[in-house]
Amino acid sequence: MTDKEKSNWESFKVTGDEILTKVKEIIREGNARRIIIKNEKDETIMEFPLTIGAIGAVLAPMFAAVGALAALVTNCTILVEKKTENEGKE
Repeated sequence: MTDKEKSNWESFKVTGDEILTKVKEIIREGNARRIIIKNEKDETIMEFPLTIGAIGAVLAPMFAAVGALAALVTNCTILVEKKTENEGKE
């Protein structure tokens, strides 16, 4: 049995001012499954899954939480689980 979907992780170091912009950019790309935000001590401070078809009103509370978080942290790391397709593998 072959697994057609796999995932990989990307990491971005951002400042508090850049968090919301980067999260919105990641969501616009459309292939993210989950986002984890960690503080300077590598402690998870926020984590949320992204479902297919999540738009506008569904994302608004998440954006509000990320915006509030931006006021509390100076530097953080955003980890993004992205789905990838295995193409051409047998």
